[in-house]
Amino acid sequence: MGRNLVIVESPAKARTLGKYLGKDYSVKASMGHVIDLPEKLLGVDLENDFKPSYEVIKGKKKIIGELKKAARDADAVYLAPDPDREGEAIAWHLAGLLDKDSETVHRVLFNEITRNAVLEAMAHPQHLNRNLFEAQQARRILDRIVGYKISPLLWKVVRSGLSAGRVQSVAVRMVCEREQEIRSYRTKEYWSVLAGLSTPSGAGLETKLWSVEGKRVVTRPDEEAEREDRCWIRNEPEAAALAAEILSAGLCSVAAVERKEKKRNPQPPFITSTMQREAAVRFGWPARKTMQVAQTLYEGVEIGSEGAVGLITYMRTDSFRVADTALAEVRGLISADYGEKHLPAKANFYTRKSGGKVQDAHEAIRPTSALRKPQAVERYLTADQAKLYRLVWARFVSSQMKAAIYDQTTVDIAAGDRLVLRAVGSVMKFPGFTVVYTEHLEQAGSRNGETEEDDRPLPAMNQGDRLTVENTTPRQHFTQPPPRYTESSLIRELEANGIGRPSTYASIMSTILDKGYVERIKGAIKPTELGVTVNRLLVERFPGILNVKFTARMEGLLDEVEEGRRDWQQLLRDFYGDFAPTLEKAEQQSRKIAVETDIPCDKCGHPMVIRWSRHGAFLGCSTFPACTNTKQFERDENGSIRIVEDQATGIKCEKCGHPMIKKNGRYGPFLACSKYPDCNNILPITTGVHCPRPGCDGELVEKKTRKGKTFYGCNKFPACDYATWDRPLEYSCPSCGARPLFEKIYRGGRPGPIYCPACKGEYKEEDLMQENRGGSSQAQSA
Repeated sequence: MGRNLVIVESPAKARTLGKYLGKDYSVKASMGHVIDLPEKLLGVDLENDFKPSYEVIKGKKKIIGELKKAARDADAVYLAPDPDREGEAIAWHLAGLLDKDSETVHRVLFNEITRNAVLEAMAHPQHLNRNLFEAQQARRILDRIVGYKISPLLWKVVRSGLSAGRVQSVAVRMVCEREQEIRSYRTKEYWSVLAGLSTPSGAGLETKLWSVEGKRVVTRPDEEAEREDRCWIRNEPEAAALAAEILSAGLCSVAAVERKEKKRNPQPPFITSTMQREAAVRFGWPARKTMQVAQTLYEGVEIGSEGAVGLITYMRTDSFRVADTALAEVRGLISADYGEKHLPAKANFYTRKSGGKVQDAHEAIRPTSALRKPQAVERYLTADQAKLYRLVWARFVSSQMKAAIYDQTTVDIAAGDRLVLRAVGSVMKFPGFTVVYTEHLEQAGSRNGETEEDDRPLPAMNQGDRLTVENTTPRQHFTQPPPRYTESSLIRELEANGIGRPSTYASIMSTILDKGYVERIKGAIKPTELGVTVNRLLVERFPGILNVKFTARMEGLLDEVEEGRRDWQQLLRDFYGDFAPTLEKAEQQSRKIAVETDIPCDKCGHPMVIRWSRHGAFLGCSTFPACTNTKQFERDENGSIRIVEDQATGIKCEKCGHPMIKKNGRYGPFLACSKYPDCNNILPITTGVHCPRPGCDGELVEKKTRKGKTFYGCNKFPACDYATWDRPLEYSCPSCGARPLFEKIYRGGRPGPIYCPACKGEYKEEDLMQENRGGSSQAQSA
């Protein structure tokens, strides 16, 4: 038999497949896409029905040459990129480059990379899917047109280097609108009244005032205050009067006792969005990291004597469907490990309730075998792989278990003629699926109210029992604005509005953070000054295109292309017919944007305005260039501007001799010449620590990645590329005398131990200060 060539995207996937297929197959990796639209040109012929001009991606020429050579010697070529639009595009482009007869080129799809699944797919190869490829091509061209046509407008009116995107700009808009909602929110005061009672047996009972003259006391006055059957306690005098009325009642009577059984059903197995959200809440992972870790679990891991095996199914999916064989296997596991009492009479099936059309090409995300338990494979995995695999496994197994059952008791107690107190308690009767998994996803419930249930037992009571009032407690509350989005909740909102698809959530989040349009603040996502301004401009000039409804509708049209129900070029014609005149009108309004403020210039008295440079937003005099005064600023929680005074450093500018001052930019602090804009010299913040690389006379300086993460690198870069995430300290090691030492920095900026890289010793800074006599000799930066 002749050799057969299999092409996948990644080396890891190639290694796993190679072990399954044997010596008659050669498995090679394309390393992702091999051709794409040109990097610096539009690459789309708008006058010729949107014909794309593809070119070889930089650095891929050698790979293409190797694949072509391997294909010439092969009897058959099997294209096996991932089973989605992007994978189909890679396969389509490879087929066009390899110069093989179409009868010898096959498409194979793996929903999971296990021996049986791979051999089954290879035994039943398919044809390339034109519809799927054209859906990807249409999306790529749409995004290219929007990005390449709108971005130059941003360069003209805001600053150079900015970009717009068909979907990313809508995500930024959602973040900006939430921020505006928060800033315009007006807090309302309200009160609740708690009462401590005792039963005839002497047991204590905590209750809350439930109703006044038949009207329920609400804890969400924003949402319920206008209803005729509701009331709310507005201030302290009202609360104090009601508390006194409860006390004056003395003895209260149990008016009603309701006991009922409640069920809590398991959650469905993961889809892309819920896996990303749960990993964000549990582990603090951004969506991109979750997908990177999931990709490694999908592509294959060496598991002892079992060899390389894919541990989870394909991780870009929005379907809850599960294969019958997997259902049978997990039901057997549940029966054997947890008992028949946890196993439903038949398998649980789940359907989507919202979020647009479901692409049912793939199963839900699940372990490729539920019998491969986390504790059995974790020693072969990295820490991150183990975390995610345990999560996927537990979620899947629990999804096929019985509901948890609670006994809930509600007691209403009459305090006088017009007041009713309530106590609610619940006790778990049967744990059901919770023996395996409990969801941590952010819930969209009330942000003002307190839970009406309590996971506690109540003392035995019956209707007519007399209870004694022991104490009352008025409690003040304030309504709260909607919370800022987190990465998790923004993905949930995108999905609910039909924006994006499983393959795009992670890239959307990464893009808006990398571009500096939003930033993470204590785990939440907040628009930057730049993001707010760009959003205001785009909403004003492209209202019909960069909005939620239009973007969701476009996703649906792309789905129709994938299903063969819509022509991709007609979709682009319809889009561009509306877009072109809107763009032309927007380009006519190309004045430079400067956001007005009420802050006077301290040099000439004219108003200051917000402008942008490559270092971020700053205040500049509105009369520029007549007055070149500039100031750094920041906003408080209410959005008000506070000027940040420049900090003198004592360092002279080597270009003009004027003092250098410390400023804060998009990527953190830096030194700038005080004569800016006449002199635009900038320097990084130095640590005063010499570069530890032998033969280098440089110093380590503080730098920031594009995502804003701090690291330390040599100021002689690129001649010296030394870099570290850990903070350098100019101390000598007490044990071996080596210098410098480093302070470990954990995620979130939390400092760890100080260590010596030479002898691996660990120390406390106070001990080092004594050891080095007179404290740290580290130079103090500005």
